Amino acid sequence: MPQRFSQQRERIYQTVLESRAHPTAEMVYQQLKPEMPRLSLGTVYRNLQQMAREGRLTELDGPVTRFDAVTRPHTHFRCRACGAVLDLETVPYDERLDRLAAARGCVVTGHTLIFTGHCPRCAGQDGRHEYRPEEKRDNCKI
Repeated sequence: MPQRFSQQRERIYQTVLESRAHPTAEMVYQQLKPEMPRLSLGTVYRNLQQMAREGRLTELDGPVTRFDAVTRPHTHFRCRACGAVLDLETVPYDERLDRLAAARGCVVTGHTLIFTGHCPRCAGQDGRHEYRPEEKRDNCKI
């Protein structure tokens, strides 16, 4: 059941909606803190979690949970070096997967496809991985 409207909650949602970085709760908090000094990281996280449960946001699991305002099915790419998440074109879903799951007694209600590798900034010009831990790029923006 959706929660009642609150200006704070809507600003949190708008921040995710306007971001192409698939932000973490910490990223949303850092962006909103200057305009909302009483905001806490816990409040941001709880609101993001609630909006994900309501279907307003998609929660992307990984080493750090990220959020996406695009809730239609689509594919992601996660950089293993810097953690950046990029949207990719949608990969067609193969219904044979439903049959494989059904054969084991499972009911498929959705799917998530996240490719992993190295983004253009963390890979060399020739596509080879050149990342070195001492050069980690936090919140890489491609």
